Amino acid sequence: MLSLLAPRLVSRHHSNLRHELRQISFAARAVSIAPSALQPYLKLARADKPIGTWLLYWPCTWSIALAAPAGQLPDLRLLALFGTGAFLMRGAGCVINDLWDRDYDRQVERTRTRPLASGELSSTQGVALLGGLLTSSLGILLQLNPATIALGFASMIPVICYPLAKRFTYWPQAVLGLTFNFGALMGYTAATGHFDPLVSLPLYASAICWTLVYDTIYAFQDKDDDILVGIKSTALRFADNWRPWMGGFSTAFIGGLAATGLVNGQTWPFFAAVAASSGHLAWQLSKIQPDSRNDCWSKFASNNWIGFFIFSGIVAGTLLKSPSKEDPNPKTSHSE
Repeated sequence: MLSLLAPRLVSRHHSNLRHELRQISFAARAVSIAPSALQPYLKLARADKPIGTWLLYWPCTWSIALAAPAGQLPDLRLLALFGTGAFLMRGAGCVINDLWDRDYDRQVERTRTRPLASGELSSTQGVALLGGLLTSSLGILLQLNPATIALGFASMIPVICYPLAKRFTYWPQAVLGLTFNFGALMGYTAATGHFDPLVSLPLYASAICWTLVYDTIYAFQDKDDDILVGIKSTALRFADNWRPWMGGFSTAFIGGLAATGLVNGQTWPFFAAVAASSGHLAWQLSKIQPDSRNDCWSKFASNNWIGFFIFSGIVAGTLLKSPSKEDPNPKTSHSE
């Protein structure tokens, strides 16, 4: 069944890509009709490019869904809170990044029109926006249990370090992985009231490997400019050997997901979703054109569907679990 399902899902990639690009265009149009004074702030927070928010949000949803008791849906309140938090924290992360990188961004073709790099907003205005986003994020975080709050504060360390990493290491994508996937640790903890390393750590590690794949694809867009301005990335580190590196990280991602599912007692829909994700990654790596910015952006954005596959597989797999069997997830209060 897995061998039949994965090709069917992979065959839909082209239509899915068009749908994703329409979503991005819709977000950009929404920003373009906002009041003119507000538009630079929305662009600074990347409200016109929601794919980053989705990629931050999906590991949160996986973790929350894995914590759902057998035969039940994930906690909708937590999904909403983490969705709001993902939007706010992704925006905050972009502001921090652009404050650190505004001088570099002026030298890179793709980023020179960003509000801070172009001078459309001042650094003071950027800091003011950052303060508002972080304050709002704190309001979301304080609605969760103490263990999750502690994890939330810990997540700020890689958030702050990421923009600096590209100056000192060819592995800033690994630091981004540590940052972007903290929701894999926080979601399960928020839903169950305790941190479970047997479920959360394999999920977190696998999601980091996923980030190394999709953000290397993203970094392909800037590799020529990065050489000129002295910015480092895995796209430059891997060079012409990118395919075995990214194939290895893809394999680790899929293996980590499978291990998480086994520990969590998942059923066949989850493993079908993992197989579909494997097919999607194989398609990306076989078709990507590293020297085409448009193609790299399309392949990068298509990772949204991997997030959707896995979340859907967890939800369906949990619903098929028999409540009469011993549930590996303790049935505790979701946020207290």
